[in-house]
Amino acid sequence: MNDQTPDRYVTFMGIACDTNADRLCEMLAARMAGNDSRWVAYFEKKLAENAQMGHDRLRFIGAQVNALMSFFEEEDDEAALALLWHIEHHCL
Repeated sequence: MNDQTPDRYVTFMGIACDTNADRLCEMLAARMAGNDSRWVAYFEKKLAENAQMGHDRLRFIGAQVNALMSFFEEEDDEAALALLWHIEHHCL
């Protein structure tokens, strides 16, 4: 890490974690729509629980990294996997 790279343990400034979390959740919703994967019911439940607890999307992603990875791999969604990797390594 150099002086030009924000330290995620100090600040998320310049990393756009919330924006990326929103994007990933939009990608998740799009993949879930009309999908008969077993993951859909799982994520519907977890998203509802997350909302009920008042947690943000970044918290949801952090708690569901492995499940999200499995779902996006199952869907062969390289863009979502790349964004998930980015969020995991820069925001969580």
